[in-house]
Amino acid sequence: MIQVIGQWLPYLMQGAWVTVKITLLSGVVAMLFAMLSGLGKLSSLTPVRWLASGYIELFRAASLLVLLFWVYFALPIAGLELSKTWSAVLAIGLNIGAYGGEIVRSAIQAIPKGQYEASIALNLSPLTRMRSVILPQAIVRMLPPMGNLWIEMLKATSLVYFITMADLTYEAMILRNNYYTDTPIIFGLLLLIYYVLASCIAAPVKWLERKLTAWR
Repeated sequence: MIQVIGQWLPYLMQGAWVTVKITLLSGVVAMLFAMLSGLGKLSSLTPVRWLASGYIELFRAASLLVLLFWVYFALPIAGLELSKTWSAVLAIGLNIGAYGGEIVRSAIQAIPKGQYEASIALNLSPLTRMRSVILPQAIVRMLPPMGNLWIEMLKATSLVYFITMADLTYEAMILRNNYYTDTPIIFGLLLLIYYVLASCIAAPVKWLERKLTAWR
């Protein structure tokens, strides 16, 4: 059995690399939209607030699987064709970014008003106030929920199996079709690899949270 598992692992590792790549790229897109939408909801400009709120409400309500299908299958009909990789990155990034936007907004609003008043008293510009006073404190509050969001994003990558991307879940399903009687072992390995990948996200987040909390 150990020899057989050794034969499976290269395929699973190949799929795991695709999963990691999609997670990292989606994470960049998600964090960008999270910051923009979170700050947008706090903007003094009404159109900006409406736009940020509309994005958050729309993409939080949308099913990620349906969104993935829409980006991959519907956009080409409208004249915009993306590869499987970028379809997955865009769909996951937009969906997770909407949840991240609320995390950013709530973390900034949780900063005591005294911090705002003190920075105003020091005659800091709004940009300097946000960059140097508010955001450094808000980031510490964002870290735990953002870490959870990254783990959710990792698990969400399993949906790219439905557009036939050769990710970790896809490779496991191929092995399961070829070794049906070993299904419990194959899916057990699948769970174990996802657990290891999730731990690789959780551990640095906890370390960074401790460091930033101590610094603050």
